[in-house]
Amino acid sequence: MAEEKHVILTGDRPTGKLHIGHYVGSLKNRVELQNTGKYNTYIMIADQQALTDNARDPEKIRRSLHEVALDYLAVGIDPHKSTILVQSQIPALSELTMHYLNLVTVARLRRNPTVKTEIKQKKFGESVPAGFLIYPVSQAADITAFKADTVPVGDDQEPMLEQTREIVRTFNRIYQRDILVEPEGVFPPKGQGRIPGLDGNAKMSKSLGNAIYLSDDADTVQKKVMSMYTDPTHIKVSDPGHVEGNTVFTYLDIFDPDKEQVAKLKEQYQAGGLGDVKIKRYLNEVLEAELAPIRKRREEYAANIDYVDQVLEEGSARANEVANQTLKEVRDAIGINYFG
Repeated sequence: MAEEKHVILTGDRPTGKLHIGHYVGSLKNRVELQNTGKYNTYIMIADQQALTDNARDPEKIRRSLHEVALDYLAVGIDPHKSTILVQSQIPALSELTMHYLNLVTVARLRRNPTVKTEIKQKKFGESVPAGFLIYPVSQAADITAFKADTVPVGDDQEPMLEQTREIVRTFNRIYQRDILVEPEGVFPPKGQGRIPGLDGNAKMSKSLGNAIYLSDDADTVQKKVMSMYTDPTHIKVSDPGHVEGNTVFTYLDIFDPDKEQVAKLKEQYQAGGLGDVKIKRYLNEVLEAELAPIRKRREEYAANIDYVDQVLEEGSARANEVANQTLKEVRDAIGINYFG
């Protein structure tokens, strides 16, 4: 008998192109998990969630939908192995969210550490959009609709998963049915999964303008690499340099498969005699080796956008079937399938 596959649900908000931080933090891992053949993988472009704080700029979301889909295909997410879906095209998710909202208090939503942090970052003050406040419940609907038991996320998303688990336990207890599945998070190894920005900021971010995008051409990548933050005390080539907190060496640790060479370069830099320009040129070569094939595939898919639309439409249709079945089970448990 074939072993039953685990179910993965993961995804991204379409608020712009994806960058190498997304690639290191999640995309590479998704491709590896997909290729094991051990999972039914659902990858969601979460456009409804993106609208919770971009409702006044829907064109940004529409424009970004294709950008994210192109990045997915370019890095190796295979629509024959993974189901790529668009959140807004799965109506069952909205109804599941509504049912789950009845099981959660506003006070609990406000206590969610991830939501509290993001409200502060976005400077909402008291003007928090209701849709934004409840997005952990919407995420619970996304996860449970596909009965996902495996959710690859960053460490900062653990509170979101815990809220989903609470909803699952509450629902199953109240309605005395083991319908919904409690998900477990898959987190990056400690110290991995987050790449600093070009400016040395702790996080690469679209909003901070400190990112290298998967869609950047070779010249753009080179210019960005040459502008990177290194060691402000390393003024002359002969000066001893610091590798800790030096963004160039952080990137080399992540992207260069030749660890012996990286160790040698660190030694030279710390001793003095290795200039920033030279080490940046070396990093650019390393990044090009990784990004050039991705860029080429992205250009090929971009030239056939009808195929990309087909992938999204067919993936959303498959996802609809699964989500509708879960919704039927939920409605049966609550007792509101009045007419069969």
